[in-house]
Amino acid sequence: MSKFILPIPAHKRRWFIIFVIFLAIVFNYYDRQIVSILKPMLKEEFDLGDDGYALVLNVFTVFYALMYPVSGWLVDKFGERKVMLGGILGWSIACLGGGFSRTFGSFLFFRGMLGAAEPTNFPAQLKVVTVWFSGKLRATANSLCVAGSSIGAIIAPPLVAWLAMRYNFHTVFIVAGVVGLIIALLWFLIYTEPPAEIRAEATGEQADQKEETAFTWGQLWSRKTLWGILLIRFVSDPVWYFCLFWLPGYLQEESGLTLAQIGMFGWIPFLVADIGAIGTSAWSDKMVRNGKEPLLARKIMLSSIAILAPLCCLTTYVTSPYLTIFIFALVAVACLSWLFTISVVIAEAFPVKNVASVLGIAGGFGALGAVLFNYFVGQMMGSLGAGTIFIAMAFMHPIAVLILWTMVKKEKPDENQAVIEA
Repeated sequence: MSKFILPIPAHKRRWFIIFVIFLAIVFNYYDRQIVSILKPMLKEEFDLGDDGYALVLNVFTVFYALMYPVSGWLVDKFGERKVMLGGILGWSIACLGGGFSRTFGSFLFFRGMLGAAEPTNFPAQLKVVTVWFSGKLRATANSLCVAGSSIGAIIAPPLVAWLAMRYNFHTVFIVAGVVGLIIALLWFLIYTEPPAEIRAEATGEQADQKEETAFTWGQLWSRKTLWGILLIRFVSDPVWYFCLFWLPGYLQEESGLTLAQIGMFGWIPFLVADIGAIGTSAWSDKMVRNGKEPLLARKIMLSSIAILAPLCCLTTYVTSPYLTIFIFALVAVACLSWLFTISVVIAEAFPVKNVASVLGIAGGFGALGAVLFNYFVGQMMGSLGAGTIFIAMAFMHPIAVLILWTMVKKEKPDENQAVIEA
């Protein structure tokens, strides 16, 4: 163990690791939410319309989509410790750069840099959960990590609104960058590879096993389950991206809430989503502890919770912004449950050596779906109206359920084709 790593017993260390990842993802999502909360302010500052705002979103999301598969490959190749450290440093610098930007071009550059750096978090996080936690705790540990996404969305509205009104929008980005550098230091001091006995318990490998079978990059693309996961992320992720990137602005521009009111109430859907998604993850782990096959337990839970997603159609018929918030809180529970647990599905379905790569590829496809959906929303929000968009969103999770049951299964490399990786 490096002399720089804090001496903590292994069974306690894994929960400290979860906490640091949680913090990283909190501010990862805080960074993403900044532009949606400051949408009217940024549109005025840079003289943008909805199409210009969609460009800001897509510069981030295109780089995010492109780097997600690369990040997964990097984690499997170089390890979660190094790659996640580099990612946190990268998005911290991008936030600082966004804060110091004075032109639209430089602001776009740093949003692109943020998009390129942020994907490292999730493949690294899934690899950590896979090698530190067994199936009896994996979904819960994963949900506690990824809960940072909605916690970041919860703290962002009041904190961003307060900083922007008290100082200016540049300060919002600078604060995020400084906090990111502190989290990078914590990761450097706490994370290390799990001891052999912990890894054996988590993965089922023998404690003295030094090699494991895995698919090559090329072989992964021939697996039906990979394509199922990619399609699930492609069709379901855009609903969550709408909640993150468009809902705060929609509540201001269409429902009449002020920036201060967004700060007071805009966090509610994300808090409800967080509590609900942690609960559904714990439910799937309980099914495993009661003897249910892990992958089947995840499928049952995801199918059950997907019935909430089509409720977004109801917002077409309501005028109260607070009822809209309530409806989207339920929709967000479905979105976040899927986002949390589809990563665990990957860990259950693929060899340990492949999970980061598969998540990276899947995350890229999810972001690609969001890019196309952002463009659709940016072009159609003013002409067709939000109702048409909500109707399209209502079909996305039901389609994902069909894909989950027809295409996703446990994948094992053929002994004659599998590669042996140290």
